[in-house]
Amino acid sequence: MDGLLINTEDIITQSTNKLLEKYGRPTLPRWIRVQLMGVSDSTNGDLFHNWAKLPISRDQFARESTEQMRRHFPNCRPLHGAEDVLENLSRAFNASGENVELVLATGTKTRSYELKTSNPETSQLIGFFQSDRRILGDDPRVPHGRGKPAPDIYLVALQSLNSTRDSSKKPISPNECLVFEDSVAGVEAARRAGMRVVWVPHPDLVSEYQSRQEDAILARGREMVEVRDKEFDGSWLESIPDLEHFSYEKYGLNIRSEGPL
Repeated sequence: MDGLLINTEDIITQSTNKLLEKYGRPTLPRWIRVQLMGVSDSTNGDLFHNWAKLPISRDQFARESTEQMRRHFPNCRPLHGAEDVLENLSRAFNASGENVELVLATGTKTRSYELKTSNPETSQLIGFFQSDRRILGDDPRVPHGRGKPAPDIYLVALQSLNSTRDSSKKPISPNECLVFEDSVAGVEAARRAGMRVVWVPHPDLVSEYQSRQEDAILARGREMVEVRDKEFDGSWLESIPDLEHFSYEKYGLNIRSEGPL
């Protein structure tokens, strides 16, 4: 959700930079920012605080940071192409005539999720996901400490699809799933779950990795990813500049002219 469907990554950065300025510290450099993206409670961790060297405790920073972000989260908006791709996928079907099924898997916890989806634009966007197919960071089915890049949240998401699937149909397998992600941690989580990935990196990630985007993911993947069913290569990953560039045809999808059946 964050940084892929709605612009909360930029809000988080702006809020963090305000606090850094308040305590006389420099703004987040890009190389730090890209490592924090997609990681739950990233500004509470060692990476951030070892760099920031703030004159206040981590607990105080966490309280002030939460206050800042919660003040601004209700102002977040959908990112370019997000509504169109969700609307199209909600009407999409594969070569066998089966409808595409959508599930949201986000590290955002319930209180922040409610703030981020509180305005009409973001509420409408999230409405493409059935209420029982929205897996949040504090979902009890996701073990504590097993956020992205661990695969658990995507495996729980798949479980939520299969548990409500018509019993006459075979369960969906991980290699039949297509995950949309913006962060490196999220890409790793999806692949460790055995799923294919469409990566829509934040512009800062693009600038950091430049033409080495897929190589950067593959290099980390060889160390962290459990390969399932086939030799590890780049065929599981596609990178696109934004959601508007997603190719339905590439994945064998057709779009109905009417709403989902």
